[in-house]
Amino acid sequence: MTRFLLYGGKGGVGKTTVAAATGHRLAAADPETLVVSTDPAHSLADAVETEVGGEPTKIRSGLWGVEVDPQTGIDRYRSLFEALASEFNDAGIRMDEDEIADLFTTGVMPGSDELAAIEGMATYIESDRWDRVVFDTAPTGHTLRLLDLPSVMDRGVATAMDLRDQVRRKVNTARTMMFGPMASRRDDGPDDFTAMRERMERVGTVLRDPEQTAFRVVTIPETMAVRETERLVGKLREFEVPVTTLVVNKVIEDAGDCQRCQGKQAVQEESIAALRESLPDLDVWTIPDQSGEVTGLSALERVADSLSAVE
Repeated sequence: MTRFLLYGGKGGVGKTTVAAATGHRLAAADPETLVVSTDPAHSLADAVETEVGGEPTKIRSGLWGVEVDPQTGIDRYRSLFEALASEFNDAGIRMDEDEIADLFTTGVMPGSDELAAIEGMATYIESDRWDRVVFDTAPTGHTLRLLDLPSVMDRGVATAMDLRDQVRRKVNTARTMMFGPMASRRDDGPDDFTAMRERMERVGTVLRDPEQTAFRVVTIPETMAVRETERLVGKLREFEVPVTTLVVNKVIEDAGDCQRCQGKQAVQEESIAALRESLPDLDVWTIPDQSGEVTGLSALERVADSLSAVE
């Protein structure tokens, strides 16, 4: 039983709905299930028809939801560099706001969405509060940048730590020359930068561990969506993320006498067949097309009925 389930895919395929439905179903069996929205365009609150914010909110018995606050990750990461700038100032190296900003963005892409998402993932991956955690990730491009972020951040933090250590060595040498070998030295042991690197390493390890994590790609049965799904699966495999399942949403099951619907159903069947052929090692789950908006727990229950192996 994997503890962390991630749903990803292109925008507009219903990732939030499927993630919320999964959480709803899991909560019936597990005491505490958390659905985490890392998509900057949060829609989890709409899906569950409950006000959901930056802290875990109870949706129903056993089910909680949270929409990651984009500012949280930025604040945590920037505070490290502000502390570093303060240490430089103590050593007589003055840095203005622009220089701090340059240092801050050395190894991290300017966009805050992925940084907020990885911070949110780290928070709930490290917590023992939840039995199961379901992540609703942002559209494909964001997700791929998010998966690359631990290594990108590691490079940025490593650069900052190397610069800091050079300054510390020079300061310590100067103090020794002035006050002798007993002069106080800056601590070179574990610190917030080290903790950040270790945290990102843990996130990367968990995301690649098939014993703990499963990534499910949500798609719709259309040609362009199929191609993007194939590319996403390929990229996820490059990151060594355990992809287990394709969830095909909005599938027409009975076109009736509607010729237009029959034509669309035929196209969908071809698309699903193409997915099965190109990705034969993945499970394929189909979710029937729902009339109207899929919001509220009763609607999510209908979606969950199609996720036969949701656990």
